[in-house]
Amino acid sequence: MTSQTTRHPRFEWLGGRTCLDFANTIAWRAEGHAHERLSSYGDLLKWGHASGILDSAAVRRLRRAARAAPGVAEAVLQDARALREAIYQVFSARSEHRDAEPGATTMLNRFLGQALGRLRLRVEGDGCSWTFVDEGDELDRMLWPVAWSAASLLTSDDLRLVRRCAADQCGWLFVDQSRNRSRRWCTMKSCGNSAKARRHYARTRRLQKAG
Repeated sequence: MTSQTTRHPRFEWLGGRTCLDFANTIAWRAEGHAHERLSSYGDLLKWGHASGILDSAAVRRLRRAARAAPGVAEAVLQDARALREAIYQVFSARSEHRDAEPGATTMLNRFLGQALGRLRLRVEGDGCSWTFVDEGDELDRMLWPVAWSAASLLTSDDLRLVRRCAADQCGWLFVDQSRNRSRRWCTMKSCGNSAKARRHYARTRRLQKAG
């Protein structure tokens, strides 16, 4: 796949789940049109911060750690892209009611195993919640909640609501939370309106030819 990189990555939050928003950090997945929004480890930090996974202090610590170990940071970036692709393959398959490639599931399980090793139960007052241990400056820490989000969605009733944008060259994933479960596009503002414009143009051309 040929990718075009964006100088200032712009992230979108249309998926409805952390894992799907992470999968959507490539725009226009069709061959020859993909826009990569995770072009560097710094971009990965920006996404982690924008998503709420990393606070500002964590971003500063991890940026310093990445500068001290650039090879490790690059390896984490490649791991992040591999996790993203596994998530995309698994949920795309589920949205089309087919089985995912075994390699995608294996890859997702690999990252899930790493995440579960850092997951802890926190008791707060009358309630409990899951949290990830903050033991240091692990450069891949933003990937743990992403893998956990994917596992949680795959084992929830909302899995049946996962959709892929109907635009041929888009492919972004989302949870359809519309009232009648009829959402087809990542957004009407972009893909939906483009599809309407194409249909209008095609209809106009047919009428012109018929006339």
